[in-house]
Amino acid sequence: LTCCVAADNKLDADLWLLNSCTVKNPAEDHFRNEVEAGRKRGKAIVVAGCVPQGAPRTDFLQKLSVVGVQQIDRVVEVVEETLKGHTVRLFGQKKEGGRKTGGASLLLPKVRKNPLIEIIPVNTGCLNQCTYCKTKHARGDLGSYPPDEIVSRAKQSFEEGVCELWLTSEDTGTYGRDIGTSLPELLWKLVDVIPDGCMMRVGMTNPPYILEHLEEMAKILSHPRVYSFLHIPVQSGSDAVLGDMKREYSRADFQRVVDYLRGSVPGVTIATDIICGFPTETEEDFEDTMSLCEHYKFPSLFINQFYPRPGTLAARMPRLPAQEVKKRTKQLSEFFQSYHPYSHKLGEVQDVLVTEVSHDGKHYVGHNKFYEQVLLPKRAELLGKMVTVKIVSTSKHSMNGEPVLKDSPWSSPGLTTPPSLAETSGTHRIRIETAPSSHRLIPYTLLMLLLAILTRLVWLIL
Repeated sequence: LTCCVAADNKLDADLWLLNSCTVKNPAEDHFRNEVEAGRKRGKAIVVAGCVPQGAPRTDFLQKLSVVGVQQIDRVVEVVEETLKGHTVRLFGQKKEGGRKTGGASLLLPKVRKNPLIEIIPVNTGCLNQCTYCKTKHARGDLGSYPPDEIVSRAKQSFEEGVCELWLTSEDTGTYGRDIGTSLPELLWKLVDVIPDGCMMRVGMTNPPYILEHLEEMAKILSHPRVYSFLHIPVQSGSDAVLGDMKREYSRADFQRVVDYLRGSVPGVTIATDIICGFPTETEEDFEDTMSLCEHYKFPSLFINQFYPRPGTLAARMPRLPAQEVKKRTKQLSEFFQSYHPYSHKLGEVQDVLVTEVSHDGKHYVGHNKFYEQVLLPKRAELLGKMVTVKIVSTSKHSMNGEPVLKDSPWSSPGLTTPPSLAETSGTHRIRIETAPSSHRLIPYTLLMLLLAILTRLVWLIL
């Protein structure tokens, strides 16, 4: 057996372990460029993620070792064989009793990039057949983890000092439909194990699968230990385009979800996605999208240009002129930048859970009950704590808060000293990278799981 350790510099590594996302062309292009760069440098390469799983016969992936999206628990075997000069292509779906499962065990060792945040995938795959999406080609149909496994992982994470829990998947709203349960049933079980001072964030859900659970979801999002936040991608405000996308809901369905949650959960944050320039989108269709966004003024709006993904139905449709797509994207982006969703919150006193460092390294980042970003002074005693702050300034994407000391100290069972990675040694150094992705959570979780397995390899051998 060979001992492996992650290298700080990819040029020093003997093997590159490259993760991938197939949502957009640029992400796949970046992945291809890294594969080609590794080959030119004579590196051993193992590829993982949705690109090789969805299109295993792609030319630039030939003669490379592959770890399938449901085989990440066997990455050590693939790495070992690749370092010996062998090519291993490990695909297939995990099944139990003839039914697709969620994937690798949730109890595998894990190294968290942020020791205060636990990310748990609750299911893989989806029930839709969207005409523009290639992720279904890689992830397949729905496969949910048993609720007891998810709850057990959450309990363990909180015992290890985590103070924020993220639930992720391609579509959390579909959770449990394949195993006789539902998302609300899972969430109520998780709420019972979340300690005071800790919070849970529910991941993205498509409109069709939240409609039947609106009342229960409103109650859950109102719970003091659950962020009043939900990401519900609409993609278009036109029923005609939604039909061509095969999104399985109408504009009215989406509005019913948003209106109900806004009415039942005061202050709730609804984030959404828009695709500009779908092949069948007319100017009138785009105006429908504009009117939807103008009506709701979403505080978080992810705007994407249409990308034809090979193998999808939409890729065979005649494309709109590139300049028209750019014009529509620019028009919607300018509207989004024109309003400031947090200006009315100036002077408010809020409780904020502090879990991160800002990109510029000058502030700590926390989130209030509505998962709105609040920047705080970088004082060590605040990290991992639920802090009461007064909002002293606001911007387009965040607020600035000054801590307010109440009668009792700031509270949270968050970590005081983040755990360090296990010390490893060995002859082979491995570089692990992941391509940029708009689906940030699933690739991130995969990457962390791969890293955890590798860093624990020495321990397992000894």
